Amino acid sequence: MGYGKDGRRLVLYAITGRSENSRNRVIRMTDGIVRTFPYDESKVEDPSLIIYNALCMIGDKIICTNGEHTDVIYDTLSSGGDMSDALIRFAYEPDAPAYTPRISGVLGDDGYSMSIARKDGDSVLRLLYSYGKEDGIGHIIHTYNGNGDPLPSFDSIPARIDITEDIVSAVWDSLGRSFRVALFAMYGDEVSILNEKEGDGGKA
Repeated sequence: MGYGKDGRRLVLYAITGRSENSRNRVIRMTDGIVRTFPYDESKVEDPSLIIYNALCMIGDKIICTNGEHTDVIYDTLSSGGDMSDALIRFAYEPDAPAYTPRISGVLGDDGYSMSIARKDGDSVLRLLYSYGKEDGIGHIIHTYNGNGDPLPSFDSIPARIDITEDIVSAVWDSLGRSFRVALFAMYGDEVSILNEKEGDGGKA
């Protein structure tokens, strides 16, 4: 999430999966809302944590998350609240033993916020990061911090990145074919959707 060198806004959301249930997904965009869908409905085991609205718009802001809290943030902002008000309303996912963190971002014309809610002992650690607009620069946040069993939660600050013209393909290639599921990118008015189950994806 950030801004290109020409000032255009960038939101990039990538999905990876290790289980067959998690990998059995594609991304679709309809009426400005980006949502995950089953690729093969006959193979869906539990849709509760894998099917959700991943991105939506509210005014001049773009909301992007890795779960059902997209709707929580939208409702909070619609009611006059802010990102911190929304963050207190959700926790990590109840998918023991991974307890996948819930990550989110809200991007405006002159800055953006990113958050993570992750398990911390028997409690929830909620962290919020805010950034001003800097052309050519963005930040990236993950759910996990490498491999492991169970997978270790992301426990660093969002990484500062250079936003280059080839960032969409660079991120897609970096995911690795064993785990990558889908990628959505909105760069100014340009939208790209890549779905592993559909080969190299395509343009929306």
